[in-house]
Amino acid sequence: MAQVLEFRLPDLGEGLTEAEVVRWLVEVGDVVAIDQPVVEVETAKAMVEVPCPYAGVVTARFGEEGAELPVGAPLLTVAVGEQDAGAAGDAGDDTEGSGNVLVGYGTGAPPARRRRVRPAPMASGSRDASGTVEAAAPVAAAAPAANGSARTAGVPAAHAIAVAERPADGPVPVISPLVRRLARENGVDLRQLSGSGPEGLILRADVEDVLRADAARGRGVGAPAAPATATAPAAGPAQASGSRVPLKGVRGAVADKLSRSRREIPDATCWVDADATELMRARAAMNAAGGQKISLLALLARICTAALARHPELNSRVDMEAREIVRLDAVHLGFAAQTERGLVVPVVRDAHTRDAESLTAEFARLTEAARAGTLTPAELTGGTFTLNNYGVFGVDGSTPIINHPEAAMLGVGRIVPKPWVHEGELAVRQVVQLSLTFDHRVCDGGTAGGFLRYVADCVEQPAVLLRTL
Repeated sequence: MAQVLEFRLPDLGEGLTEAEVVRWLVEVGDVVAIDQPVVEVETAKAMVEVPCPYAGVVTARFGEEGAELPVGAPLLTVAVGEQDAGAAGDAGDDTEGSGNVLVGYGTGAPPARRRRVRPAPMASGSRDASGTVEAAAPVAAAAPAANGSARTAGVPAAHAIAVAERPADGPVPVISPLVRRLARENGVDLRQLSGSGPEGLILRADVEDVLRADAARGRGVGAPAAPATATAPAAGPAQASGSRVPLKGVRGAVADKLSRSRREIPDATCWVDADATELMRARAAMNAAGGQKISLLALLARICTAALARHPELNSRVDMEAREIVRLDAVHLGFAAQTERGLVVPVVRDAHTRDAESLTAEFARLTEAARAGTLTPAELTGGTFTLNNYGVFGVDGSTPIINHPEAAMLGVGRIVPKPWVHEGELAVRQVVQLSLTFDHRVCDGGTAGGFLRYVADCVEQPAVLLRTL
Protein backbone atom coordinates (compact mmCIF):
# COMPACT_ATOMS: atom_id res chain seq x y z
CA MET A 1 0.00 0.00 0.00
CA ALA A 2 1.38 3.38 -0.99
CA GLN A 3 2.29 5.88 1.70
CA VAL A 4 1.91 9.59 0.96
CA LEU A 5 4.79 11.67 2.32
CA GLU A 6 4.79 15.44 2.44
CA PHE A 7 8.00 17.28 1.54
CA ARG A 8 8.25 20.77 3.00
CA LEU A 9 10.51 23.66 1.94
CA PRO A 10 13.71 23.02 3.90
CA ASP A 11 15.80 25.51 5.81
CA LEU A 12 18.24 26.71 3.14
CA GLY A 13 20.67 28.08 5.72
CA GLU A 14 22.10 31.53 6.55
CA GLY A 15 18.92 32.64 8.32
CA LEU A 16 16.76 32.54 5.17
CA THR A 17 13.06 32.35 6.02
CA GLU A 18 11.37 32.21 2.62
CA ALA A 19 11.95 31.52 -1.06
CA GLU A 20 10.20 32.24 -4.35
CA VAL A 21 9.22 29.39 -6.64
CA VAL A 22 10.98 30.12 -9.94
CA ARG A 23 10.42 26.91 -11.91
CA TRP A 24 8.95 23.51 -11.21
CA LEU A 25 11.12 20.68 -12.51
CA VAL A 26 8.47 17.94 -12.09
CA GLU A 27 4.76 17.58 -12.84
CA VAL A 28 2.05 15.83 -10.88
CA GLY A 29 2.25 12.15 -11.85
CA ASP A 30 6.01 12.18 -12.49
CA VAL A 31 8.18 9.51 -10.87
CA VAL A 32 11.02 11.01 -8.84
CA ALA A 33 14.13 9.45 -7.33
CA ILE A 34 15.81 10.26 -4.05
CA ASP A 35 17.78 13.53 -4.28
CA GLN A 36 16.30 14.41 -7.68
CA PRO A 37 15.84 18.21 -8.03
CA VAL A 38 12.12 18.96 -8.10
CA VAL A 39 11.90 22.76 -7.95
CA GLU A 40 14.11 25.78 -8.53
CA VAL A 41 13.66 28.53 -5.95
CA GLU A 42 15.16 31.98 -5.52
CA THR A 43 16.16 33.14 -2.08
CA ALA A 44 17.55 36.47 -1.02
CA LYS A 45 20.98 34.95 -1.60
CA ALA A 46 20.92 32.80 -4.73
CA MET A 47 19.03 30.46 -7.05
CA VAL A 48 18.80 26.97 -5.56
CA GLU A 49 17.60 23.65 -6.95
CA VAL A 50 15.84 21.78 -4.15
CA PRO A 51 16.20 17.96 -4.20
CA CYS A 52 13.46 15.67 -2.93
CA PRO A 53 14.43 13.26 -0.13
CA TYR A 54 11.83 10.66 -1.18
CA ALA A 55 11.40 8.33 -4.16
CA GLY A 56 7.93 7.83 -5.58
CA VAL A 57 5.16 9.46 -7.60
CA VAL A 58 4.38 13.17 -7.27
CA THR A 59 0.75 13.49 -6.19
CA ALA A 60 0.51 17.24 -5.55
CA ARG A 61 2.48 20.47 -5.84
CA PHE A 62 2.05 23.53 -3.64
CA GLY A 63 2.80 27.02 -4.89
CA GLU A 64 2.61 28.40 -8.40
CA GLU A 65 5.69 29.76 -10.14
CA GLY A 66 6.32 33.24 -8.76
CA ALA A 67 4.75 32.47 -5.36
CA GLU A 68 6.72 33.03 -2.16
CA LEU A 69 6.75 30.20 0.36
CA PRO A 70 8.03 30.34 3.93
CA VAL A 71 10.46 27.76 5.23
CA GLY A 72 8.42 24.77 6.44
CA ALA A 73 5.56 25.24 3.97
CA PRO A 74 4.60 22.16 1.90
CA LEU A 75 6.31 21.88 -1.49
CA LEU A 76 4.87 18.62 -2.79
CA THR A 77 3.57 15.20 -1.76
CA VAL A 78 5.02 11.92 -2.95
CA ALA A 79 3.29 8.54 -2.95
CA VAL A 80 5.89 5.99 -1.88
CA GLY A 81 4.85 2.42 -2.64
CA GLU A 82 6.54 -0.89 -1.90
CA GLN A 83 8.37 -0.86 -5.22
CA ASP A 84 9.43 2.75 -4.74
CA ALA A 85 10.72 2.04 -1.27
CA GLY A 86 12.62 -0.97 -2.57
CA ALA A 87 14.17 1.11 -5.33
CA ALA A 88 15.43 3.50 -2.68
CA GLY A 89 17.23 0.71 -0.90
CA ASP A 90 14.46 0.05 1.63
CA ALA A 91 13.61 -3.45 2.82
CA GLY A 92 9.98 -2.47 3.19
CA ASP A 93 9.93 -0.23 6.26
CA ASP A 94 11.19 2.93 4.48
CA THR A 95 14.09 3.42 6.88
CA GLU A 96 16.67 4.85 4.52
CA GLY A 97 16.63 8.58 3.89
CA SER A 98 18.25 10.97 1.48
CA GLY A 99 22.00 11.30 1.41
CA ASN A 100 21.74 14.92 0.29
CA VAL A 101 22.47 17.47 2.97
CA LEU A 102 20.39 20.64 3.12
CA VAL A 103 19.80 22.23 6.47
CA GLY A 104 16.78 20.68 8.13
CA TYR A 105 16.36 17.48 6.12
CA GLY A 106 18.08 14.78 4.14
CA THR A 107 20.30 13.24 6.82
CA GLY A 108 17.93 10.66 8.20
CA ALA A 109 14.94 8.52 7.44
CA PRO A 110 11.65 10.16 6.50
CA PRO A 111 9.18 9.74 9.34
CA ALA A 112 6.12 7.61 8.74
CA ARG A 113 3.05 9.70 9.19
CA ARG A 114 -0.49 9.97 8.00
CA ARG A 115 -1.38 12.33 5.26
CA ARG A 116 -2.99 15.41 6.73
CA VAL A 117 -6.44 16.16 5.38
CA ARG A 118 -7.11 19.87 5.26
CA PRO A 119 -10.71 21.03 5.43
CA ALA A 120 -11.83 23.15 2.52
CA PRO A 121 -12.34 26.83 3.38
CA MET A 122 -15.96 27.87 3.86
CA ALA A 123 -16.69 31.11 2.06
CA SER A 124 -20.14 31.69 3.52
CA GLY A 125 -19.60 30.84 7.15
CA SER A 126 -17.99 28.59 9.75
CA ARG A 127 -19.27 25.45 11.45
CA ASP A 128 -19.19 25.09 15.20
CA ALA A 129 -18.75 21.87 17.18
CA SER A 130 -22.46 21.01 16.96
CA GLY A 131 -22.46 21.27 13.19
CA THR A 132 -24.43 24.53 13.05
CA VAL A 133 -23.32 26.90 10.36
CA GLU A 134 -22.61 30.40 11.64
CA ALA A 135 -22.59 33.40 9.34
CA ALA A 136 -19.15 34.83 8.72
CA ALA A 137 -18.55 38.32 10.04
CA PRO A 138 -18.47 40.99 7.33
CA VAL A 139 -15.31 42.92 6.64
CA ALA A 140 -16.61 46.07 8.26
CA ALA A 141 -17.26 44.21 11.52
CA ALA A 142 -13.55 44.01 12.29
CA ALA A 143 -13.24 47.09 14.46
CA PRO A 144 -9.99 49.03 14.95
CA ALA A 145 -7.98 48.40 18.09
CA ALA A 146 -8.69 50.62 21.07
CA ASN A 147 -5.55 52.66 20.58
CA GLY A 148 -6.26 53.13 16.88
CA SER A 149 -2.68 52.17 15.90
CA ALA A 150 -3.26 48.75 14.39
CA ARG A 151 -5.19 48.47 11.17
CA THR A 152 -8.15 46.13 11.09
CA ALA A 153 -10.95 47.70 9.06
CA GLY A 154 -10.48 48.04 5.33
CA VAL A 155 -8.73 44.67 5.14
CA PRO A 156 -9.26 42.93 1.79
CA ALA A 157 -12.08 40.37 1.96
CA ALA A 158 -9.75 37.48 1.14
CA HIS A 159 -7.84 38.14 4.36
CA ALA A 160 -10.60 39.30 6.75
CA ILE A 161 -11.92 37.17 9.62
CA ALA A 162 -14.07 37.75 12.66
CA VAL A 163 -12.15 38.52 15.83
CA ALA A 164 -14.07 35.81 17.66
CA GLU A 165 -12.66 33.11 15.38
CA ARG A 166 -9.12 33.62 16.74
CA PRO A 167 -8.61 33.87 20.51
CA ALA A 168 -7.03 37.13 21.62
CA ASP A 169 -4.29 35.26 23.43
CA GLY A 170 -3.89 32.43 20.93
CA PRO A 171 -0.99 31.90 18.52
CA VAL A 172 -0.85 33.86 15.28
CA PRO A 173 -0.23 31.59 12.27
CA VAL A 174 2.92 33.26 10.96
CA ILE A 175 6.43 31.83 11.19
CA SER A 176 8.43 34.37 9.18
CA PRO A 177 10.10 37.09 11.26
CA LEU A 178 10.14 39.27 8.14
CA VAL A 179 6.35 39.14 7.97
CA ARG A 180 6.05 39.99 11.66
CA ARG A 181 8.42 42.93 11.27
CA LEU A 182 6.60 44.22 8.19
CA ALA A 183 3.30 44.11 10.05
CA ARG A 184 4.75 45.69 13.20
CA GLU A 185 6.42 48.56 11.35
CA ASN A 186 3.24 49.38 9.42
CA GLY A 187 0.73 48.94 12.24
CA VAL A 188 -1.04 45.89 10.78
CA ASP A 189 -2.81 43.64 13.32
CA LEU A 190 -1.93 40.07 12.31
CA ARG A 191 -4.79 38.71 14.41
CA GLN A 192 -7.24 40.28 11.98
CA LEU A 193 -5.79 38.49 8.94
CA SER A 194 -6.57 35.11 7.49
CA GLY A 195 -3.48 33.87 5.73
CA SER A 196 -3.50 32.61 2.15
CA GLY A 197 -0.77 30.07 2.89
CA PRO A 198 -1.18 26.42 3.86
CA GLU A 199 -3.45 25.95 6.87
CA GLY A 200 -4.10 29.69 7.04
CA LEU A 201 -0.41 30.62 7.31
CA ILE A 202 0.02 34.39 6.97
CA LEU A 203 2.46 35.28 4.21
CA ARG A 204 4.16 38.52 3.34
CA ALA A 205 1.81 38.93 0.39
CA ASP A 206 -1.14 39.01 2.81
CA VAL A 207 0.33 41.94 4.72
CA GLU A 208 1.29 43.70 1.49
CA ASP A 209 -2.31 43.35 0.26
CA VAL A 210 -3.46 45.27 3.34
CA LEU A 211 -0.85 47.97 2.76
CA ARG A 212 -1.85 48.30 -0.89
CA ALA A 213 -5.50 48.62 0.13
CA ASP A 214 -4.54 51.39 2.55
CA ALA A 215 -2.48 53.16 -0.10
CA ALA A 216 -5.41 53.02 -2.51
CA ARG A 217 -7.55 54.74 0.10
CA GLY A 218 -4.92 57.45 0.56
CA ARG A 219 -4.19 56.64 4.22
CA GLY A 220 -0.72 57.01 5.65
CA VAL A 221 1.22 54.31 7.45
CA GLY A 222 -0.29 53.45 10.78
CA ALA A 223 -3.36 55.69 10.26
CA PRO A 224 -6.62 54.31 11.64
CA ALA A 225 -9.05 53.04 9.08
CA ALA A 226 -12.16 54.93 8.24
CA PRO A 227 -15.39 52.99 8.86
CA ALA A 228 -16.80 51.26 5.82
CA THR A 229 -19.83 52.90 4.22
CA ALA A 230 -22.38 51.75 1.72
CA THR A 231 -21.58 54.54 -0.71
CA ALA A 232 -18.41 54.77 -2.71
CA PRO A 233 -15.98 57.47 -1.57
CA ALA A 234 -15.67 60.59 -3.65
CA ALA A 235 -12.83 60.61 -6.12
CA GLY A 236 -9.73 62.20 -4.63
CA PRO A 237 -6.91 64.07 -6.30
CA ALA A 238 -5.50 62.45 -9.40
CA GLN A 239 -2.71 60.01 -8.53
CA ALA A 240 0.49 59.98 -10.53
CA SER A 241 0.59 57.05 -12.94
CA GLY A 242 3.35 54.51 -12.62
CA SER A 243 4.20 50.94 -11.76
CA ARG A 244 5.25 49.13 -8.59
CA VAL A 245 8.26 46.83 -8.41
CA PRO A 246 8.22 44.41 -5.45
CA LEU A 247 11.26 44.55 -3.17
CA LYS A 248 11.91 40.86 -2.97
CA GLY A 249 14.65 38.36 -3.71
CA VAL A 250 18.09 39.85 -4.20
CA ARG A 251 16.72 43.40 -4.55
CA GLY A 252 14.83 43.09 -1.28
CA ALA A 253 17.85 41.67 0.53
CA VAL A 254 20.06 44.50 -0.74
CA ALA A 255 17.47 47.08 0.33
CA ASP A 256 17.28 45.62 3.83
CA LYS A 257 21.05 45.45 4.24
CA LEU A 258 21.72 48.96 2.94
CA SER A 259 18.96 50.42 5.10
CA ARG A 260 20.36 48.67 8.15
CA SER A 261 23.84 49.94 7.34
CA ARG A 262 22.61 53.53 7.20
CA ARG A 263 20.63 53.16 10.42
CA GLU A 264 23.28 51.48 12.54
CA ILE A 265 26.72 52.49 11.25
CA PRO A 266 28.09 56.03 11.78
CA ASP A 267 30.13 56.05 8.59
CA ALA A 268 32.53 58.57 7.13
CA THR A 269 34.24 58.76 3.75
CA CYS A 270 37.67 59.95 2.67
CA TRP A 271 39.14 59.87 -0.82
CA VAL A 272 42.30 60.55 -2.77
CA ASP A 273 43.40 60.69 -6.41
CA ALA A 274 46.29 58.42 -7.35
CA ASP A 275 48.53 58.04 -10.39
CA ALA A 276 47.93 54.45 -11.53
CA THR A 277 50.31 54.60 -14.50
CA GLU A 278 52.98 52.39 -12.90
CA LEU A 279 50.38 49.88 -11.67
CA MET A 280 49.04 49.49 -15.22
CA ARG A 281 52.60 49.07 -16.53
CA ALA A 282 53.34 46.43 -13.88
CA ARG A 283 50.20 44.49 -14.84
CA ALA A 284 51.09 44.66 -18.53
CA ALA A 285 54.59 43.34 -17.75
CA MET A 286 53.17 40.46 -15.69
CA ASN A 287 50.81 39.43 -18.48
CA ALA A 288 53.53 39.75 -21.14
CA ALA A 289 55.68 37.29 -19.20
CA GLY A 290 53.25 34.45 -19.98
CA GLY A 291 51.03 32.32 -17.80
CA GLN A 292 47.62 33.24 -16.47
CA LYS A 293 46.54 36.79 -17.15
CA ILE A 294 46.37 38.85 -13.98
CA SER A 295 43.26 40.99 -13.51
CA LEU A 296 43.39 44.56 -12.24
CA LEU A 297 40.86 43.60 -9.54
CA ALA A 298 43.26 40.93 -8.28
CA LEU A 299 46.08 43.47 -7.95
CA LEU A 300 43.80 45.88 -6.09
CA ALA A 301 42.71 43.02 -3.82
CA ARG A 302 46.33 42.16 -3.07
CA ILE A 303 46.94 45.80 -2.17
CA CYS A 304 43.86 45.76 0.11
CA THR A 305 44.99 42.70 2.04
CA ALA A 306 48.45 44.24 2.54
CA ALA A 307 46.85 47.46 3.78
CA LEU A 308 44.58 45.56 6.18
CA ALA A 309 47.61 43.80 7.64
CA ARG A 310 48.94 47.24 8.55
CA HIS A 311 45.58 48.59 9.71
CA PRO A 312 43.63 45.64 11.20
CA GLU A 313 41.07 47.98 12.76
CA LEU A 314 39.29 48.07 9.41
CA ASN A 315 38.99 44.28 9.24
CA SER A 316 36.58 44.10 12.16
CA ARG A 317 32.98 44.41 13.23
CA VAL A 318 31.18 46.01 16.17
CA ASP A 319 29.28 44.00 18.79
CA MET A 320 27.07 46.63 20.40
CA GLU A 321 25.45 44.18 22.82
CA ALA A 322 28.84 43.33 24.32
CA ARG A 323 30.13 46.85 23.55
CA GLU A 324 33.21 45.40 21.89
CA ILE A 325 35.09 45.78 18.63
CA VAL A 326 35.86 42.32 17.25
CA ARG A 327 39.05 42.33 15.19
CA LEU A 328 39.11 39.43 12.76
CA ASP A 329 42.15 37.32 11.95
CA ALA A 330 41.22 36.28 8.40
CA VAL A 331 40.39 38.56 5.48
CA HIS A 332 37.34 37.30 3.61
CA LEU A 333 37.18 39.82 0.78
CA GLY A 334 33.83 40.66 -0.76
CA PHE A 335 33.57 42.32 -4.15
CA ALA A 336 30.54 43.95 -5.72
CA ALA A 337 29.22 42.23 -8.85
CA GLN A 338 26.34 43.53 -10.95
CA THR A 339 24.07 40.81 -12.37
CA GLU A 340 20.68 40.62 -14.05
CA ARG A 341 19.20 39.71 -10.66
CA GLY A 342 20.73 42.77 -9.03
CA LEU A 343 23.84 43.63 -7.05
CA VAL A 344 25.48 40.74 -5.22
CA VAL A 345 28.67 40.58 -3.16
CA PRO A 346 30.49 37.25 -3.53
CA VAL A 347 33.21 36.56 -0.96
CA VAL A 348 36.77 35.35 -1.59
CA ARG A 349 37.71 33.27 1.45
CA ASP A 350 41.12 33.82 3.05
CA ALA A 351 42.08 36.44 0.50
CA HIS A 352 45.13 37.38 2.60
CA THR A 353 46.70 33.97 1.84
CA ARG A 354 46.26 34.18 -1.96
CA ASP A 355 48.61 35.54 -4.59
CA ALA A 356 47.55 37.52 -7.66
CA GLU A 357 47.03 34.41 -9.80
CA SER A 358 44.86 32.71 -7.19
CA LEU A 359 42.83 35.87 -6.67
CA THR A 360 42.31 36.26 -10.42
CA ALA A 361 41.01 32.70 -10.74
CA GLU A 362 38.68 33.00 -7.75
CA PHE A 363 37.27 36.33 -8.91
CA ALA A 364 36.55 34.81 -12.33
CA ARG A 365 34.86 31.74 -10.83
CA LEU A 366 32.65 33.71 -8.46
CA THR A 367 31.73 36.28 -11.11
CA GLU A 368 30.59 33.56 -13.50
CA ALA A 369 28.57 31.89 -10.76
CA ALA A 370 26.99 35.25 -9.86
CA ARG A 371 25.89 35.85 -13.45
CA ALA A 372 24.49 32.33 -13.68
CA GLY A 373 22.67 32.73 -10.35
CA THR A 374 24.35 29.64 -8.86
CA LEU A 375 26.21 31.21 -5.95
CA THR A 376 25.60 29.39 -2.69
CA PRO A 377 24.62 31.22 0.51
CA ALA A 378 28.07 30.44 1.92
CA GLU A 379 29.69 32.22 -1.06
CA LEU A 380 27.60 35.33 -0.40
CA THR A 381 28.10 35.73 3.33
CA GLY A 382 30.87 36.03 5.88
CA GLY A 383 32.79 38.88 4.28
CA THR A 384 35.03 41.05 6.47
CA PHE A 385 35.93 43.83 3.97
CA THR A 386 34.50 44.78 0.57
CA LEU A 387 36.20 46.04 -2.60
CA ASN A 388 33.87 47.90 -4.97
CA ASN A 389 35.19 48.61 -8.47
CA TYR A 390 32.49 50.98 -9.73
CA GLY A 391 34.88 52.31 -12.36
CA VAL A 392 33.55 49.61 -14.70
CA PHE A 393 30.39 51.76 -14.97
CA GLY A 394 32.41 54.69 -16.30
CA VAL A 395 32.24 56.85 -13.16
CA ASP A 396 35.11 58.51 -11.32
CA GLY A 397 33.97 58.54 -7.72
CA SER A 398 31.36 57.47 -5.20
CA THR A 399 30.66 57.29 -1.47
CA PRO A 400 30.19 53.56 -0.86
CA ILE A 401 27.69 52.26 1.69
CA ILE A 402 29.31 49.77 4.07
CA ASN A 403 28.23 46.17 3.64
CA HIS A 404 26.80 45.55 7.13
CA PRO A 405 28.19 44.22 9.48
CA GLU A 406 31.62 44.99 8.03
CA ALA A 407 33.59 48.07 9.06
CA ALA A 408 34.81 49.48 5.74
CA MET A 409 34.61 49.42 1.96
CA LEU A 410 37.15 50.60 -0.61
CA GLY A 411 35.72 52.11 -3.79
CA VAL A 412 37.72 52.36 -7.03
CA GLY A 413 36.73 54.67 -9.89
CA ARG A 414 37.68 54.43 -13.54
CA ILE A 415 41.31 54.84 -14.58
CA VAL A 416 41.52 57.57 -17.20
CA PRO A 417 44.22 59.83 -18.74
CA LYS A 418 44.39 63.16 -16.91
CA PRO A 419 46.87 66.01 -16.60
CA TRP A 420 49.15 65.28 -13.63
CA VAL A 421 52.32 66.78 -12.19
CA HIS A 422 54.90 64.00 -12.51
CA GLU A 423 58.51 64.55 -11.38
CA GLY A 424 57.96 68.30 -11.36
CA GLU A 425 56.48 68.52 -14.83
CA LEU A 426 52.96 68.48 -16.23
CA ALA A 427 52.22 65.17 -17.95
CA VAL A 428 49.31 63.00 -19.01
CA ARG A 429 49.02 60.10 -16.56
CA GLN A 430 46.53 57.31 -15.80
CA VAL A 431 44.63 58.64 -12.75
CA VAL A 432 42.15 56.89 -10.49
CA GLN A 433 40.08 58.12 -7.56
CA LEU A 434 40.05 55.88 -4.46
CA SER A 435 37.42 56.32 -1.73
CA LEU A 436 37.17 54.64 1.65
CA THR A 437 33.97 54.55 3.69
CA PHE A 438 34.60 53.36 7.23
CA ASP A 439 32.78 52.80 10.50
CA HIS A 440 33.88 55.65 12.75
CA ARG A 441 33.33 53.45 15.81
CA VAL A 442 36.26 51.17 14.95
CA CYS A 443 38.83 53.86 14.23
CA ASP A 444 39.44 57.57 13.80
CA GLY A 445 40.28 59.47 10.66
CA GLY A 446 44.00 59.02 11.16
CA THR A 447 43.75 55.25 10.81
CA ALA A 448 41.41 55.47 7.83
CA GLY A 449 43.67 58.05 6.18
CA GLY A 450 46.72 55.87 6.81
CA PHE A 451 45.01 52.88 5.19
CA LEU A 452 43.93 54.87 2.14
CA ARG A 453 47.32 56.53 1.77
CA TYR A 454 49.07 53.15 1.82
CA VAL A 455 46.70 51.86 -0.89
CA ALA A 456 47.38 54.95 -2.99
CA ASP A 457 51.16 54.56 -2.52
CA CYS A 458 50.98 50.95 -3.73
CA VAL A 459 48.92 52.02 -6.76
CA GLU A 460 51.46 54.71 -7.62
CA GLN A 461 54.52 52.61 -6.80
CA PRO A 462 53.73 48.86 -6.93
CA ALA A 463 57.24 48.12 -5.63
CA VAL A 464 55.97 49.23 -2.20
CA LEU A 465 54.14 45.87 -2.07
CA LEU A 466 57.46 44.02 -2.15
CA ARG A 467 57.96 44.90 1.51
CA THR A 468 54.99 42.70 2.46
CA LEU A 469 55.43 39.80 0.00
